[in-house]
Order: sequence, then structure tokens, then C-alpha cells
Amino acid sequence: MPHPLPYELLLSWRYTRAGRATRRNGFISFISAASMLGIALGVAALIIVLSVMNGFTKDVTGRMLSVISHIEVFSPDGGALPHPTRTLSEARANPEVIGAAPFVGGQALLARGETMQGIVVRGIDPALEPQVTDIAAQMKDTLLPRLKPDGFGILLGDDLARKLGVIEGDQVTLIAPSGQITPAGVVPRLKQMTVLGTFNSGHYEYDSALALLHVQDAGRIFRLDGPTGIRLKLRDLYRAREITEELAGTLSGNLLLLDWTRQNRTWFSAVQLEKRMMFIILTLIVAVAAFNLVSTLVMTVQDKRADIAILRTLGASPASIMTVFMVQGALVGVIGTLAGLALGLAVAFNIGVIVPFLEQLFHTSFLPGELYLITKMPSDPRVGDVVPIGLIALLLSFLATLYPSWRASRVNPAQALRYE
Repeated sequence: MPHPLPYELLLSWRYTRAGRATRRNGFISFISAASMLGIALGVAALIIVLSVMNGFTKDVTGRMLSVISHIEVFSPDGGALPHPTRTLSEARANPEVIGAAPFVGGQALLARGETMQGIVVRGIDPALEPQVTDIAAQMKDTLLPRLKPDGFGILLGDDLARKLGVIEGDQVTLIAPSGQITPAGVVPRLKQMTVLGTFNSGHYEYDSALALLHVQDAGRIFRLDGPTGIRLKLRDLYRAREITEELAGTLSGNLLLLDWTRQNRTWFSAVQLEKRMMFIILTLIVAVAAFNLVSTLVMTVQDKRADIAILRTLGASPASIMTVFMVQGALVGVIGTLAGLALGLAVAFNIGVIVPFLEQLFHTSFLPGELYLITKMPSDPRVGDVVPIGLIALLLSFLATLYPSWRASRVNPAQALRYE
């Protein structure tokens, strides 16, 4: 009764295993196992690293978007919007816009005694700002009600307040660049402000430089007769570019629109470049492991020359011999790839448990809070990363089998059996 499996597959599986307990066979099996392990570790490393990078990007993006809006609408000349009420109404008419709020933006200096810091001033409407940013939504019942028109109060980021050495109730001096022209020259505008409280967005760039004022107070300080822009929040933040193009065609007047990806283009470009380079570098690990397959198969072919010769004399074609060793290499690649996928995904999905355990075991912290933006190792495995990794590992493994398999198909039966 014929065996249901082709003999090429049976021979490939037999050659992949240890076979006879000889020193040469044992060494070949060890190299084969090392190749399999190398592919598995390379695939796992790729999945883990890319998942962690995705997690960092997702976490930092979330913290960034808790402070900035999805889309900002400006006047091209940088001054006040010509028709802010109409622009607000037109923007809210888009079904994808779920929040809109006016703001006044500018840069200034904040002084406390001899200490001076450059800051980003944002004048906001306390009633509307919670519609567009998460950090404002968190403060809508606590700090935002303290911002009153003509009260000249100010909310500071935690790190900014720490640099200036101020706490709630202290007085600071805001120095605006739009000064007064006098016979002695341009004199900066100075305004005493009362610190009404501090906030923490979790993003150092904003916590160390952002100051919130009432929109009317900011307009008076910068000598503006209205808001400089409108901030919008979308139903789906990942459609920001698409919605920006739609709004550009529906909003009246000559306006400048920037979505959150363009406002932080440098950061996102750097992250994407880093992820791409890490993918290329770690793929080399898989390539090295796949190259070991060449050595494994070459030694296997040399060791099995007599077997190949006997198969040829029994009628096996060169294509069948080539198939035997291609399947053997492919089996090593498939097993290694599947093991790497299983290991990588297991670690990626449980990294929130593994990292704290290692930190406790070695009494250390991998992400000290005083140095890094986040203190917990995030992970976000994505199908778009996992599938290409598996396909690349399988492709490299298959390519590594071609030359040794071709060499096996070229073995001359007469010469191979001469010394057997």
C-alpha cells in the first residue's frame, strides 16, 4: 500500500531530524537547530521591538493630542481672524467636527524675580476649550473656571512652574513682544499675572512651556481685536488630513488650516524613519539565520551523497532531489518562523507584566521618570507589522535553500558511489 505522503517530504523530514547517532549527523542537526533558533529569535526580536515602538508612538501621540487640537484654522497674516463667528459656524457644520473653540496664540517671556522663561501663550475660552482638548476637559470643573475675563490669571504647566519656582497665588510678569513705541525706542509690554494653578499633560514639551490665559486677556496683551485661530476636534483623528482638505473648500475667506500631523511633522517623520531603520537592521538577524541554512544544507548534501546516488539509480529525477533539500530547508524556515511569531507575540502582549517583573528582579528602572516621557513600557502589536515579518522570514529561508538544493541535484551517481 503506497504511503499517502510523497517520498520527497518524508526524506526531507527525516534529514531535518537527528537521524543516525553519528558525530557528523549530530553536528549537522545542531547547525540545523541553530538556524531554526536564529530565525525564531530574529522574528521575535522584530515583533517585540516594532510593537514597543508602536506603543511609544501611540502613547506619546495620545499625550500630545491631549494638549493640541486635531485641526487649527489660522489667518495667513498671523493676526486676528476676520470673521471668527462665521468660521466657527462653518466648521461645526462639517459632520466630522465634534468640537470647535477660538484661541489666541503667541510667544512671550515669563519672569519671576531673576528667573525668566520663554513660553507659548494660549488664550482660551474656558467654556468651549473642553470640546477640543482632553487636558481642558479634565480641568473644566477645577482650574478652567478660575480664568475670568480681565482677571489676568494664568495656568502654568507643572515643569514651567517648577522652573520659575512659583506656586498657586504667586505673581509673575508676562513680557509680550508687541511693545509700545516711545522716544527711547520700543518698550516691551509688561503685565503682572496671578498664577491660578498648574496642570500636567504628561508631555514635557508642553508642561515646560505652555501657559493658558483667558482669550480676552490674551487678546488685550497681544493687542488683538479677536482670536487668532480656531481649534477643531474630529470624530476620527486619523482622518485629519482628509477633513482638512474638505474644510479648506467649505470655509469662507483666505484661511490657513493645519492638522495635527503637519504641526508635528518633524517628530512623526523621525519616528517613522527610526522604525524603518530598526526594521531593516533587525531583518539582518533573520538574514544571518537564513544564511546558516545554506551551511546546513551544504553539509547535509555532502553527507547524503550516497543516498542521493542511490535515489538517482532508482529513477529519481534531479528535480525530485532538488525538491527534497528545498523542502528540508523550508521546514526549518517554517518551524523557526512560527516559533518566532509565537514567542514575539507572547512577549509583546505581556510586556506590561514582564518588564515590571524584570525591574523588580534586578532592582532597577528601565524608564526613569526624570529622564523619559513615560515610565511604563508600552506595546502595540499590529497585523501590518507581524504579517510582513513572517513573509520576509519565509522568503529568506526559501531563497537560502536554492543553491544547496541545486548542488544536490547535480551529484553524479557514479562518482558518489565510487568510494562507498
